[in-house]
Amino acid sequence: MLVEMSQHHVNALIDLLDLQPIEVNIFRGVNPDEERQRIFGGQVAGQALVAAARTVDDDRAVHSLHAYFLRPGDPNVPVLYEVDRIRDGRSFTTRRVAAIQHGRAIFHMSASFHVAEPGFDHLDEMPNVPEPDGLPTRQERFAAAGVEDTYGPSALDVRYVTNDPFNRRKALPPTQRVWFRANGDLPDGQVLHTCLLTYASDMTLLDTTLLPHGSGATDRSVMMASLDHAMWFHGPFRADEWLLYDQHTPAASGARGLATGRVFTQHGRLVANVVQEGLIRRVEP
Repeated sequence: MLVEMSQHHVNALIDLLDLQPIEVNIFRGVNPDEERQRIFGGQVAGQALVAAARTVDDDRAVHSLHAYFLRPGDPNVPVLYEVDRIRDGRSFTTRRVAAIQHGRAIFHMSASFHVAEPGFDHLDEMPNVPEPDGLPTRQERFAAAGVEDTYGPSALDVRYVTNDPFNRRKALPPTQRVWFRANGDLPDGQVLHTCLLTYASDMTLLDTTLLPHGSGATDRSVMMASLDHAMWFHGPFRADEWLLYDQHTPAASGARGLATGRVFTQHGRLVANVVQEGLIRRVEP
């Protein structure tokens, strides 16, 4: 029964990323039936990448994206995605996507796609970490800390490697490591797996910027919001197999925090790099 429920959540996430075509280069994305003040940023990024990929030939895979979160998304209305076909070259294709609600852009992304080519090859080595199956789930971590899990039942199985991320009382090292995978089976097709990784990449990265300050995502005295997000992809992977998200914060200043992330397969191959800056503003709780 638990496996069936997990697969149900995964199927719901697949449906969330499956945009409705409205007109040439225009797509509509729906929102999950959840009580939120704003749309989860990873959802908008994942849907925008889907929109871009729908206008690109199948022989080209996304190798990078650069995005800005401009306004909070309204979870009560659909999001319209407009794709601008910037360039179609022999090797590279470039797309620009604007996510629109209430007549205004809430998100902007540029994405580049590349045909497969042979070439030089070197990759960072994966850090030595415990295997995911022996680690507590995100829900178990929340329960142990006595903190409400605002995400509820999730399409992602998330296992924290590093210190308790929810019950912080002291400054911690500026590194956070998390295993994650889809909580069920995904169909084949690298586009979907890449879009799901894009969705997941926004879940824990900004939290890392608060580690050196003894704070975290559950701290009501801190306002947090993603500002910009960049990703580079280095090869194929499956998002329904374990991926290690190795995150680090090199700097925070002026109410903004910067975090970087490396994504490895369980076999140790680096498949993506991520950089994000976000708002981490102190407010009255």
